[in-house]
Amino acid sequence: METMEITVSNIDEAIKIAAEKWAVDASQISSNVIEEIPGLFGKSKVRVQLTLGTADKAGPDAEEEPAKPKAKGRPKKEKAEAPAKEEPAAAAAPETESAEESRHEDAVATDEDAERAIAMLVELAELGDLEMHAKLRDMNGRYLNIEIDGPDTTHIVGKNGETLNQLQYLLNVIYTRQVGNGVRITLDANNFRERREEKLRQLATHVAQQVLERNEEAVFDALPAFERRVVHKVLSEMDGITTYSEGEEPNRRVVIAPSVS
Repeated sequence: METMEITVSNIDEAIKIAAEKWAVDASQISSNVIEEIPGLFGKSKVRVQLTLGTADKAGPDAEEEPAKPKAKGRPKKEKAEAPAKEEPAAAAAPETESAEESRHEDAVATDEDAERAIAMLVELAELGDLEMHAKLRDMNGRYLNIEIDGPDTTHIVGKNGETLNQLQYLLNVIYTRQVGNGVRITLDANNFRERREEKLRQLATHVAQQVLERNEEAVFDALPAFERRVVHKVLSEMDGITTYSEGEEPNRRVVIAPSVS
């Protein structure tokens, strides 16, 4: 009985590829997702199996065998959003923008910037075979806030907004390399950012209280820059607490520490 492992966007695609390779009807192939691969446009590693063996290729006299149930792949456990560790952290500089960004801190986004950014976003969506629409929600200084909607919005947000964050990061990298005028882009879909920001505020406050009780530093999992700013801001006026960031993008983390009296 033959098997094959294929990395594809969906199970139907895996079955189609296997049927063509083995020259059999798709009904003779069973499949099983063995691994979900994270990324901007998530893919899955699928194991496909020829149920009749190589000697029983499809044909007018082939005997049909009952199809086996398709086993669903077990999803990977999601990484907890709570701080990844609570241990002394190496000294690090306060949260600052890179030298390149500092040169453009006085930049102001324009309608032309919005048109460019939306065109780039639409092109990325087309490359990923995603059906979506994008429009400018508002502009705030050098920030363009773009709203996404459409049939594939849920897929674009992803688990805990991971796909949305990756898409936003990629779009900013492309925009910076092509335009380089200091304009930054934020993406939102299904009002995710507002809900996420409130959750981060609550989590940051809770962790800061634990830091005070234990007198130990706590280190968040890696967050994008705009989410790190939420944590810094909500804790900026909390007595006995100081915050800073350490590490390099995209693995930069917020550290919450007892302030030195």
